[in-house]
Amino acid sequence: MSILNDPALEQLLADLHGRSDAQIPEMTAFHDRHNTYAHNTYAQNTSAQPPGESAALLRTFRSDKLVALDRDKAEFCYLLCRAGNARRIVEAGTSYGVSTLYLAAAVRDNIRAAGGMGVVIGTEYEPGKARAARAHFAQAGLEALIDLREGDLRQTLQRIEGPVDFLLCDIWVPMARPALELVAPHLRPGAIVVCDNTRDHRAAYADYFAFLDDPANGFRTMTLPFSGGLEVAVRCAV
Repeated sequence: MSILNDPALEQLLADLHGRSDAQIPEMTAFHDRHNTYAHNTYAQNTSAQPPGESAALLRTFRSDKLVALDRDKAEFCYLLCRAGNARRIVEAGTSYGVSTLYLAAAVRDNIRAAGGMGVVIGTEYEPGKARAARAHFAQAGLEALIDLREGDLRQTLQRIEGPVDFLLCDIWVPMARPALELVAPHLRPGAIVVCDNTRDHRAAYADYFAFLDDPANGFRTMTLPFSGGLEVAVRCAV
């Protein structure tokens, strides 16, 4: 049996993962050629961008790039959300909505199993990517479970109603801590926070780890041996 047990959704995701994987050599070559920010250090949603022409060039280049969360990581997030009966999920960094579909599928399946309601709150700065993501959500029949908030997450995540069960951070590294700081007051005891590429970019994540490691914030965390490292933290009672 497949992880999602949803052939139509799995075909859509396979197509999207295939597109994302096919873009990796082009992205690697671009960043090597221009000696510029790798995908985890490029700011699409903050003023701290590379200056002038370089910023415009990089933004144009990345406008059609999916940069999707790896399949195994996305499936792992789905399983974590199912195990925890997650009903309110926040995702920092939606892009074309690949990982969002896994999260929304988990919410849908939790509702089917035990009733109730649920939502995935997504964030995306680029209007074009937000439009593409919404089209994918509709194609999958999951749009009713997704609240995609377009704009700078430092504004769009100011309002979160109710306790949060799960947070996924797959975004430009300096935005990971602001996202966590905004969502942390809403995380219920036992809530899970997942952040991508924390082994390969550990120094860049210094501020993020400082927040996790502060005893006052009540987290326990470990880096799992997925490609690039996947940080899994649990919100314990403060």
